[in-house]
Amino acid sequence: MRFISPKTDFAFKKIFGSDQSKDILIYFLNAMIYSGNSVIQDLEIIDPYSAGDVVDLKDTYLDVKAVLEDQTTVIIEIQIWNVKDFEKRVVYNLCKTYGNQLKSGQGYFDLNPVIALTITDFKLFPSTEKVISCFYFQEEEDHLPYQENELKLVFVELPKFTKQLEELESVIDKWIFFIKEAPNLEIIPDQLREIPQLEQALTIANQAGLSESELEKIWKQEMALWDWRGAWSFAKREGREEGREEIRLEGKRNLLLGLLESRFGQLTRNAIRLRRRYANALIEALTNQDLDRLSKAIWDFNTSDDLLNWLQEHSN
Repeated sequence: MRFISPKTDFAFKKIFGSDQSKDILIYFLNAMIYSGNSVIQDLEIIDPYSAGDVVDLKDTYLDVKAVLEDQTTVIIEIQIWNVKDFEKRVVYNLCKTYGNQLKSGQGYFDLNPVIALTITDFKLFPSTEKVISCFYFQEEEDHLPYQENELKLVFVELPKFTKQLEELESVIDKWIFFIKEAPNLEIIPDQLREIPQLEQALTIANQAGLSESELEKIWKQEMALWDWRGAWSFAKREGREEGREEIRLEGKRNLLLGLLESRFGQLTRNAIRLRRRYANALIEALTNQDLDRLSKAIWDFNTSDDLLNWLQEHSN
């Protein structure tokens, strides 16, 4: 058996946000948010980009969204890169989801709690070795919780989890191990098979059950992420060794153009076919600092207009 990595957006949604994922998501959220206790008994998986969102607000970046039986909304995102202002984006998504509950004529009593569960493939809080960290409003000195515990942030930092298969003890351990190590497994281990929902998640993640188009989407995402991680580190190292600004800038530009082509596929093909000279000219004019900013911003682009708008805003 070969299993896809739940770290890619497509795979994460396939495992936790598809029609057959309800029981999987219930047990996963109980582990990540409620320490393995069976607090959640039922939920509804909904489209995180449903028409109910306010159209004049900045787009929300979510992977899975669910409404629990007590009407609490849980928004879930998995993030590979520690991009600029990522922490602000998490808070923004939480607050936007909370405020968007109210429709015309409704009062504040119609607001229900919102929980943001964010899984990162990097260390977000270096001052602690806790794998799971939870935040909510509290009084600054006495740490008295706010009377209405409406907003909660839960972070799972994958690099801090170092247990091996034989060391797994709790249901929390097993779910985190699955997200982090699924592509390295060759069979479904007995330790994970003990949890039916985890076995079901691994069954969905089994490459043998996926279509060619699904496998291609996952492969492109994984290749783009790994290529970018290695290529960007190489470019920085080469630039330092050469000590020549023009070589370093040219290397960054070439890497970014290649990444845009492989990471976004049709987006960049359209941009290059229709406005290639214009886009290339804008990229050519970027400073070293702007190229670093673009390397982080591209993960938030969804259309060719997003790319070109960013280039226009940062052009001299």
